[in-house]
Amino acid sequence: MAKTRLEGGNDGGAIRVGATVRRAVNTWTPAVHELLRHLEGKGFAGAPRVLGFDDEGREILTYLEGETMGNRLVWPGWTRTEDTLRQVARWLLAYHAAVSDFVPPRDAAWRGGGRWAPGLIIAHNDASPFNAAWHEGRLAGFFDWDFAGPITVESDVAWTALSWVPLHSRRVAATEGFTDFDARPRRLRLFLDAYGWHGDPGAIIKEVQARMSARADDIRRGAARGDQLYAKLMQRGFAADMDRAVQELNDFADARKD
Repeated sequence: MAKTRLEGGNDGGAIRVGATVRRAVNTWTPAVHELLRHLEGKGFAGAPRVLGFDDEGREILTYLEGETMGNRLVWPGWTRTEDTLRQVARWLLAYHAAVSDFVPPRDAAWRGGGRWAPGLIIAHNDASPFNAAWHEGRLAGFFDWDFAGPITVESDVAWTALSWVPLHSRRVAATEGFTDFDARPRRLRLFLDAYGWHGDPGAIIKEVQARMSARADDIRRGAARGDQLYAKLMQRGFAADMDRAVQELNDFADARKD
């Protein structure tokens, strides 16, 4: 059976074998598998299925059919349409419904740390265009659940909006091909409306800022302790870009105004 190394990802190492994906096992893999099995039991179609392990000890997941970002620097057009923005919001709403009653094992270890408690959900935490599969004009779902972990629903809504509105720094967004910055307040409202969020959009902006600041700190700490992924992210300026985005969002137009 043909084997293909899949493009993209900062960790690398994912291999496609037929209709499956093989990936190295990590300390968080058992917890992620519990989550994915729960989603399968709920009939949630927007995530891979767990198929076990191969002879090399790698996890086996189903392959989500569709176009992906791969190694492209400029994002494809489908990532920026309003229809896609609505589809992502509806995927997130359906995911939250499916995961709402998931109680992870007490000893579950998540890559980002933290412990689940009542009132939290286990989120993908990286449901960005980099991990999306786009098939025949529809969002097939998200792969690469390595960063799954416990957060609030509000935080998950905010973190997903960050990637898709987008709410990152102008420098990063422009590099990725988005320059219509005046449209961002309207796009944020569209995303929140499609999700059914009835809270204050300003709270979403504040949550984005809080999470980006925390993420930048995580990258710096991880790089300092020798984590190869975080060292790579640090070298590529991810932490500095997040700091810049936090500052820029202080001047973000009020999302409640036209």
